[in-house]
Amino acid sequence: MKVILAAINAKYIHSNLAVRYLKSFAEKKLTEEKDILTENGSGCAAVIETAEYTINQQKEEIIADLYRRQPDVLAFSCYIWNMGYVEFLVRDFHRICPHTDIWLGGPEVSYDAPELLNKYPQVTGVMRGEGERVFTDLMMAYSVSESRTKEECGDRGICGKDEAFFGFLRDIRGITYRDASGRIRENGPAGIVNMDEIPFVYEDMQELEHKIVYYESSRGCPFACSYCLSSLDRVRFRSTDLVCRELQFFLDRRIPQVKFVDRTFNCRHSHAQTIWKYIRDHDNGITNFHFEIAADLLNEDELELLSGMRPGLVQLEIGVQSANPDTIREIDRVMDLDHLQKIVERIRKGRNIHQHLDLIAGLPMENYESFKNSFDRVYAMKPDQLQLGFLKVLKGSKMSRRSGDYDMVFSEAAPYEVYSTRWLTYEQLLELKAVEEMVEVYYNSAQFSGTIEELSGEETLGTAFNMFYMMAEHYRTHQLNGKKHSRLERFDFLRDFIRENLPEEKNGFYEEILIRDLYLRENSKKRPAWAKEHPEYKKIFRDFYIKESQNPEYLSGYENYDSRQIARMTHSEVFTYDISGGGEKGVHLVVFDYKNRDPLSGNAKMIEIPEGFLS
Repeated sequence: MKVILAAINAKYIHSNLAVRYLKSFAEKKLTEEKDILTENGSGCAAVIETAEYTINQQKEEIIADLYRRQPDVLAFSCYIWNMGYVEFLVRDFHRICPHTDIWLGGPEVSYDAPELLNKYPQVTGVMRGEGERVFTDLMMAYSVSESRTKEECGDRGICGKDEAFFGFLRDIRGITYRDASGRIRENGPAGIVNMDEIPFVYEDMQELEHKIVYYESSRGCPFACSYCLSSLDRVRFRSTDLVCRELQFFLDRRIPQVKFVDRTFNCRHSHAQTIWKYIRDHDNGITNFHFEIAADLLNEDELELLSGMRPGLVQLEIGVQSANPDTIREIDRVMDLDHLQKIVERIRKGRNIHQHLDLIAGLPMENYESFKNSFDRVYAMKPDQLQLGFLKVLKGSKMSRRSGDYDMVFSEAAPYEVYSTRWLTYEQLLELKAVEEMVEVYYNSAQFSGTIEELSGEETLGTAFNMFYMMAEHYRTHQLNGKKHSRLERFDFLRDFIRENLPEEKNGFYEEILIRDLYLRENSKKRPAWAKEHPEYKKIFRDFYIKESQNPEYLSGYENYDSRQIARMTHSEVFTYDISGGGEKGVHLVVFDYKNRDPLSGNAKMIEIPEGFLS
């Protein structure tokens, strides 16, 4: 019997941890029942495979691949970002392979399974809640039940099950299924899984070479935020000894990034501190670890520990969601915003940890003005990234049950994003989406960081929110939305925005700041048409490179290259303003060193040629 666990990821760089868990857990448990895994007259061996795709692939391409694999049982991992895609695959794959049993699992199908089975007669059943034990029990049922022979049903897999099979299904907790008569039955909820029983799922890392690697050291969340599902599960942890051994696997292989999927990683201080100490003490100089935390829970010992991390070793994602205290209370969130702000500022001053702060638009009690205040409050914390998200009214959440109390209008289809609330109109929400796009392009990309920092201090642009709103209006009035733009075009647009909204005497300074931002990120061979040239300084740069090739003093890592090669591998630029601060007039000759970058921002090192070369 062949079973395929199919994952439809949002992006190519993503990997699916859930299907790996189900496969490894089931294989471990079934291996302990070796008599079931061999052909013995009462069943057949279960061969479990995983298959990962993305929502950007052609659906027909996925159906063709699944058909060639010829599964007897096909199970899809379902989330808000892929449910519409999965529904198409379920319908059309069943047309081609009607004898293949199709099961669904995941958070998107765990809270309305009977309705889903009524809607999709092609689906055999739904696995609800945590899937490891449920899937394993299901594989046991398939393995020990008798199926019709190939002579009876052809080469299309399992086309019928005996009474023993349905007898097994009646005892499996956590499934909703069709019984022998086609009637939909729903068994009791599945129990939670002991985290230490889940096998480590990574072996051959070559298939994940260009993808994000996910890891889980705890499940559940101690908080009860009404928009979230994680609080529905009791918090439990994987043993730290086991975690540290497994993290060493990633460290030994110098994996670029490991992203913890724990909902609140630092909810148990001893757990967080043990893991953070381990990665600090075993740092390989390359691997980065990402954690989602509650910043206001960090204690002094943890802050001291984090302050001693190598720059780039750790990055933190911090959910603020709103600065409105009424909103925080209404969504059952526990947060001390003033304390959180102090923690974020302290971490930022350490210049060694990337911080990602989140806001959610569309929450109860938050109107347009309140959200603008939340945005400005969080922006003032100077996060490395500011994610402006929009409320998803998830099935099974308290927010879903109370949506009527808030006059919430939201999409009936996944991802169930809010359109309006009692406090926020659809038109206002569209304005927030336009602001979000500007934040993504000009702030979160980190490609315009110097320019945006300077603009944030311009009184004529008002608050940070107002600045990004004005950028969005610039895009709208110049009909720039809905089109693909190159990076250089984005620089042109920002320059035009500056020229339209700031005094003319500032144009020269901002053009040079834009050029600095351009070359901080990459050694661009293309240059904006408006960028000034200074051929009179070419000889000085040539002399600098010759001297560095003979006796390196300012550039490191170029020892085996001649002056011409070094010139091509770096970038030289003339600035007529002090772009490092103040904006005063004066000639500055700068070399951008791409071999030595800031470990947090990724920006090239800037080296100013000393005055001695100018004489």
